Amino acid sequence: MLRVLRALERHLLQEPDDFRRITYEYLQDAAAEGVRHAEFFWNPTATVRDTGLAYREAQAGILAGVREARADVGVSGLLIPSIDREAEASSALEMVELMLGCRDPAVPGIGIDYRENDRPPELFHEAYALARRHGLKATAHAGEFGMPWTNVQTAVERLKVDRIDHGYTIVDNPDLARRYAERGLVFTIVPTNSYYLRTLEPERWAIDHPIRAMSALGLKLHPNTDDPTLHNVTPGGAWELMHSHLGYDMADLRAMMLNGVDGSWTDDDQKAEWRARWPAEFDALVATTSWPGPAVFSQ
Repeated sequence: MLRVLRALERHLLQEPDDFRRITYEYLQDAAAEGVRHAEFFWNPTATVRDTGLAYREAQAGILAGVREARADVGVSGLLIPSIDREAEASSALEMVELMLGCRDPAVPGIGIDYRENDRPPELFHEAYALARRHGLKATAHAGEFGMPWTNVQTAVERLKVDRIDHGYTIVDNPDLARRYAERGLVFTIVPTNSYYLRTLEPERWAIDHPIRAMSALGLKLHPNTDDPTLHNVTPGGAWELMHSHLGYDMADLRAMMLNGVDGSWTDDDQKAEWRARWPAEFDALVATTSWPGPAVFSQ
């Protein structure tokens, strides 16, 4: 699947305006689902290699789409250039260097994604160290694909990330999970994570998904889509499944919304504004909407 998507990228994303358009349409779709702010990933390594565009040109196209979406549909966005962990560590370092040459407040930090198997986070510590020395934020996909909890620990302790994407296997080390809960570390989770939909029985996935154990350990969760196509979920769909299939009530979802504010990479003034405004808007929506009770599953 990844090879297919990269082949499509080579043919469809060839000019800066292509990046503007796809960004605008992504944010437009997100806004239609109730999203107010999106911090979304982009993998520059393949783009620069395969399209012949300079990093600066592609980033400028994406940020033009961000600005237009905010003006037209009211959704704000931050861009997270993400390390391709299937490429060499030297490519990760190059990506950060390219970012540093094109600093923009709308590009506040880095991530890492793609298949974690055999590509543990420590391989990319130099790129993360460079980013952190220059004041960039950091996150990492870790503990996905059934990869061990030690990958989550490495991302937090060695790469010094500000939040974790996925992180499901942290439940295999409850003591460490509780320490991260005490630190207030935010985990962005996907209820339809494709690994668990493949490995758990269809009638059991909502019962056995590690998201439930993460909550029980006190971790701060925020539902997301990651890659909406690969995980077969929309932003609104992710939140709906948290209620209808994983059993979280409206108070839980309200808290998760505020976890997203805490984990956001926007500035403190913007976070304070959202914290002052969004809970009342959430409560008003709940009061005017008929919500069935969450599903009850037997263990």
